Amino acid sequence: MSSVGHEIPKEMARVRELIPLYESVPMGFIAAAMMRAALDEAAVALASGDIIGIIRSYETLKGFKE
Repeated sequence: MSSVGHEIPKEMARVRELIPLYESVPMGFIAAAMMRAALDEAAVALASGDIIGIIRSYETLKGFKE
């Protein structure tokens, strides 16, 4: 079983791949902006070692669907 610390970079990469898909549809720029904000929050949480922030960010990132 993997830890959130190992899984969040995978989720971040997955969401980065979704951004161009959302930007290609009408009004998708709104969701793309939300994804970018969530990625920024995840990066800050990882850099600071904020475990609660990492878990929260991981759950947020998992919520973005293709």
